[in-house]
Amino acid sequence: MLSYRWRHSLPPRHYGGSGGTELMSDAIDKAAVVIENLHKRFDDKQVLKGINLRVEPGQVLGYIGPNGAGKTTTVKILIGMLGDFEGQVRVCGLDVTRDPLAVKRRIGYVPEAGALYEALTPMEFLSLVGRLFDLQPAALDEKAIELLRIFGLQEERDKRMTTFSKGMKQKVLIIAGLIHNPELIFLDEPLSGLDANSTVVVKELVAGLARAGRTVFYCSHMMDIVERVCDRIVIIDQGDIAADGTFESLQAQSKGASLERIFTQLTSEGGHQQTAHDFLQVIEG
Repeated sequence: MLSYRWRHSLPPRHYGGSGGTELMSDAIDKAAVVIENLHKRFDDKQVLKGINLRVEPGQVLGYIGPNGAGKTTTVKILIGMLGDFEGQVRVCGLDVTRDPLAVKRRIGYVPEAGALYEALTPMEFLSLVGRLFDLQPAALDEKAIELLRIFGLQEERDKRMTTFSKGMKQKVLIIAGLIHNPELIFLDEPLSGLDANSTVVVKELVAGLARAGRTVFYCSHMMDIVERVCDRIVIIDQGDIAADGTFESLQAQSKGASLERIFTQLTSEGGHQQTAHDFLQVIEG
């Protein structure tokens, strides 16, 4: 049973599992992600305010929050893209500060938008990525060709990506993030720019990764998808964890509300109806 914390209705306390600040060393070794008392500041702005989180192997974790809540900052720290933080962070049993390259070899990362070296073709780009992970060239090319075919990019595999749509580029990013078969995958708004059919494919892919024992750290604003594909949901607001649990446990605490309504109740993004009303009042004169 996952630990559950509802910040707005329970007094501050520490929970075993995701919320505890004292974690056993053997538990750290087995966990896919361990974050202890994580603080991050950009100049005079405190972005993360003491995050504590533990993700078990094989979990699909939905990590959601309003813009500026600290989601992407958390992910970039976990994958070794951001340093200069306070606290302890371990990924796949490795300290991200001491062993950043070892961490990168164990994980996959799909950003909302990333540098694709658009002067390259998809095959050239995937060849570059695969060789960074020491994949054998022949097997790498075969896998890249098949993955591009599955995503409907077989005709574009040898074309420069400068003319690709956002959705086409996102498909290449997804392939690049998974081609080395990582044990832990970070997805930061992975559906950005995808059409409806591709979105369904990625949702099924996430479910398949979980069945295969992979751990997925999934950031998204699309509540309906998080609700369906994630077996645990963490809501972050203003740099701190507001709630942590299964969708069913979150829903029970909020008397059967949808995830969208729970999110609205817990974060600083409330007042949506009033905001929409005020907007309409202005444009209608």
